[in-house]
Order: sequence, then C-alpha cells, then structure tokens
Amino acid sequence: MATQYHSSYDPENCAAHYTFLPDQPDSGHRKSLKIISGIFLSSFLLLSLVFFPILNNQSPDLQSNSRSPAPPSRGVSQGVSDKTFRDVAGASHVSYAWSNAMLNWQRTAYHFQPQKNWMNDPNGPLYHKGWYHLFYQYNPDSAIWGNITWGHAVSKDLIHWLYLPFAMVPDQWYDINGVWTGSATILPDGQIMMLYTGDTDDYVQVQNLAYPANLSDPLLLDWVKYKGNPVLLPPPGVGVKDFRDPTTAWAGPQNGQWLLTIGSKIGKTGLALVYETSNFTSFKLLDEVLHAVPGTGMWECVDFYPVSTEKTNGLDTSYNGPGVKHVLKASLDDNKHDHYAIGTYDLVKNKWTPDNPELDCGIGLRLDYGKYYASKTFYDPKKQRRVLWGWIGETDSESADLQKGWASLQSIPRTVLYDKKTGTHLLQWPVEEIESLRTSDPIVKQVNLQPGSIELLHVDSAAELDIEASFEVDRVALQGIIEADHVGFSCSTSGGAASRGILGPFGVVVIADQTLSELTPVYFYISKGADGRAETHFCADQTRSSVVPGVAKQVYGSSVPVLDGEKHSMRLLVDHSIVESFAQGGRTVITSRIYPTKAVNGAARLFVFNNATGASVTASVKIWSLESANIRSFPLLDL
Repeated sequence: MATQYHSSYDPENCAAHYTFLPDQPDSGHRKSLKIISGIFLSSFLLLSLVFFPILNNQSPDLQSNSRSPAPPSRGVSQGVSDKTFRDVAGASHVSYAWSNAMLNWQRTAYHFQPQKNWMNDPNGPLYHKGWYHLFYQYNPDSAIWGNITWGHAVSKDLIHWLYLPFAMVPDQWYDINGVWTGSATILPDGQIMMLYTGDTDDYVQVQNLAYPANLSDPLLLDWVKYKGNPVLLPPPGVGVKDFRDPTTAWAGPQNGQWLLTIGSKIGKTGLALVYETSNFTSFKLLDEVLHAVPGTGMWECVDFYPVSTEKTNGLDTSYNGPGVKHVLKASLDDNKHDHYAIGTYDLVKNKWTPDNPELDCGIGLRLDYGKYYASKTFYDPKKQRRVLWGWIGETDSESADLQKGWASLQSIPRTVLYDKKTGTHLLQWPVEEIESLRTSDPIVKQVNLQPGSIELLHVDSAAELDIEASFEVDRVALQGIIEADHVGFSCSTSGGAASRGILGPFGVVVIADQTLSELTPVYFYISKGADGRAETHFCADQTRSSVVPGVAKQVYGSSVPVLDGEKHSMRLLVDHSIVESFAQGGRTVITSRIYPTKAVNGAARLFVFNNATGASVTASVKIWSLESANIRSFPLLDL
C-alpha cells in the first residue's frame, strides 16, 4: 500500500512533525508493531531529508544574530580577485554567536593549513632531496587577506607536514605590496628557478626571480631574490594589474631554450602570454599567445602540462611527442572557478589547440565544481606522477574567520591522469598516501534502498572519513522509463536532494545530525530526455548544511559521464568542515565547505539514501575512519 505523509512546522520548537496518512482505507490486515515502528523511523528520516525547513534568522536559536557592515573588498584594488567571501544571498555580513566548540570543530584533521591566520594560493610545489615542498600565500598578521608572504612547509609523504620559516617576505620595492603566486622550474643540473609575481610600491604587477641559497640543503630554508629584479614588466597593451602568475617553464625546440606562460587579458579576452629565456633573467615575449578565449576575462594562475594518452604515469612538464595531450588550465578572475581543456600543443609554432572548441578553456570543463581555486600542479619524479594542489577558501563570514583565527585550507593533493575512456576528461584522485591514515579495516555495507528510503550507517566518528560507495540502479526501471524526466536538469538550480525525480537523487548524506536538521547530501541524479537518453549528474547539496545564515548554501555539481558497464561510484573525503567528492574515478569533483552547529563534536551521522520515485538502488559502501595527520613546526625550530 502506498503511503502519504503530512508535515507541519512548529516555529516555537523549530521541529517538523509528521502524521502517517494511509493512501486508502485500512484493509484490515494488521502489521506487527516492530515492522510499523521500523517503517516509521525510516520514513521520518527520509521526510526530514526532503521536507525539513531551512532554518533562517526567524529561528529562536538565531534571534541573537546581528547585521554588521559588509566587509570591504580585499585584493581588488591591487588587481587580484576579491579574497572576501560574499554569500549569494547577501547575508555574508550577518553575525552569528558561534561557540568556541563549534569553531574548534571546523579545523580539519588531515588537510594542510597553517597554524593560524590567512592562506590562499599554493605556490611553487616541488620535490627536492627526499622532501616535498609546498609554498603558499600567507598573511602572518591576520585571518584576512593582506601582507602576502610565502609560507613554506615540507613533507615526506604529502600528508604529514612540517612548518618552516617563511621563504620570502614583501621587503623590496618590486614586491613590497605582496609576494604573489609563482612556480618552480628545476633545470637539468638541479638548479631551482622560482619565478613569482610581485606587487610593486606603485601597484604594478611584475615578475621576479628567486633561487635557493644552498641547493645542498634538503629543506631549502634560505632563498635569494635576484639582484636584477624585476625580470619582466607588463608588455605594451597589457594593463599593469593584468599580468601575473608565471608557470613552470618547459624546454623549447632549441637547445637551452625555455618557455613559460603568464596569465593576462585584453578587454574581456582571457589569454596566456608566452616568453622564452635561456637564463631566467632576460626574456623575450613571443609574437603569438599560447591561447586566448573571448569573453572569459582575466586568466589567473595558468597551468600548462602534458598528459599521457597511453600510460598511467604522469609526465615531466617538458615532455612532448606521440601519445601526449596537453592540458591548459586557467583560474577565471570573473567567476572564481578553475577551468581546463585538453588539446594539442605545437611546440614549433607555440600554439595550443583544444580538441573540442565547445569545451575550450574557460567555457567547458572545470577541475572542481565546488569551492576550489588557484590550483597548481607539479611533476613528482619520485613516483612519476603529476600532483595537483588547490586553494579551498572559506564560505563563512569574515568575522567568524577572525574569531576562530584562521582561514582557508589546501585540498588533499590529487593525482591527475588523462581519461582514456572518455577522451574528454581528466581523472583526479587523492594521492595514495592518504590511505596511510586509515585506522583499521573498513566497515562494509550493502543496502537495498527502495524509492524514498534512507538508512543510518553506524560509524565511530563521522567527521573524519574516507568513503567509497557504488550504486546499482534497478535495470528494469532504468531501461523501462521512456518519458522525459527533468529535461535540462542542473544541480545548481534543481532545489537539491529534496527535489525528487523518477531516477534520483540517490547517494550519501554526510555531517548530519540525528534529526537531519543539518545535513550535506552528495548524490547522483539521472535525467532522461524525450529521446530516452540518460544523463547522470553529480551534486553536493549545501542548502541545509547549517542553520546559520551568511554561509554558502548552494547546490554544487555538474553532469558526469557514466559509461556502459559502469556503476555509479563516488569517493568522499570527509574532514570536519570540508568534503571532497570524486565521481566515476575522478571525472567530476566537488569540494564543499560546511559550517554546522549541531552535527559537531561527536554528533555527526552518516546515511545512504534513495529519494527517487521510480527506481530501487543497491548501495555498496566501504567506510574507513581516518586518524589525524601530523602537521607541526619543524622540531629544530622549537629549540
């Protein structure tokens, strides 16, 4: 017998109440109390997922909120993207009475972040004498952007980190207003050339050279700024605030020649300028740009590197030849997203051409469909892989960041490979070292989820997890549905996991409290067009991740190719206030920042659900608890 539920909202108690209503008169067959109570509990949880109101500042819990002046733009006047989060609902300047326990819970256990204060772009990652080095944009004075200095940390495994002294500080006229983003090039003789953007005393963006004082030092503690800096000025026709973020250089067609690219724009056309050099102190601007895309605006943090179409290992930045494609990535200042495209690079003509113009850089695919920006890769010669870093900013209020004393994270480093099956996508996957944090054998569950069902998965701590889940949709239902269902579906405009269709949504709910008043579903949704062709979407719904106003509550996501014979699969890295979600082996990735008030300090719960109306789903789940990474000051510095 089909069932219906009536929900009512009691604003006094901020709770939803549900009344069980039969679809038709009772047939007289009595069910056991045990079965009825089980059905009721499951239904209550599902209906909480679907119907629980999004709490706003009318809630008694939030009546103490006050509205403070909107924070000023940070960075825009100096020619870089705004570093202040602005909630799309215009509530980013609403103050909330955060408790210290809530704010302490937000700090991650295994993602890299400084001990305190502001961090943004990853800079110059490299491997040297047994150590991985990460440099990063850092404000030593505050949890908001400004006074940008290069922080420095080292690791043996990309997971456990040691903080080192600052690598570079803004102390020269050519970088006095900020030591901005840069990249490392390692020459064949082992020399390291670090090119970076400096913001001058006149707010002009210039490129500068630095190098290690002692190459024999595995920790590269001391850096020397070239006495002839700046080595590059904005060329004619380029704005003085539109010239930044040099890439790692690659070998040119001539012996001893090196090429590199710098992001810029002309009008609204985003582009990548190309320079050649033989010594990294004198440069020549080439006549042709590497690539340009009208309408995409300023290109920041450009990245350019090869990927193998045949092998499963990464490639050195200078590698070229048969079986190679090149990835062009740009961080778009206009929309604050990292876009990429795969194409062919002609080394002689110095031109890159996208394989598919409809998926060109800036108008096609994104590295990450959530909160993710200013990414940077490097080639890891130790394990022959290309590793990707990305800046994960905050999506709460600036006042909350100041209260907790820190802002921003780095993503878990990801390997990057060419997706041979689609030929259009990259595959991003957490580096294998993350598995060293798994505390024991996984919890393994297989659950048959009928339409409109949700099930609690019991774990010791739901705040630090590595989850692998696959979902098999009932084949008869999948193939039998021929009518159009949510044609033109989009994660961002769908209404989230509460919006039900015949074939979705279904997935995992993370960082939820027991009553589902706060929850973050990560899920698949299958839509069908009038022609019967199915398209799968991968979404992360933050609309009910927190009862607090002024934090991001979008639904992130995109379509993801699911090929014949593949199950719908996802991997989630849950680490307190960040969730990194990987679909179909990393074809589509979403990073979420969440700020719960109830699903914290042991109260977080984990669920699987199927909110489709017309198909059952079998979920197979593996869950590992993760221990904290050891991230601390280098021991000698404590003496």
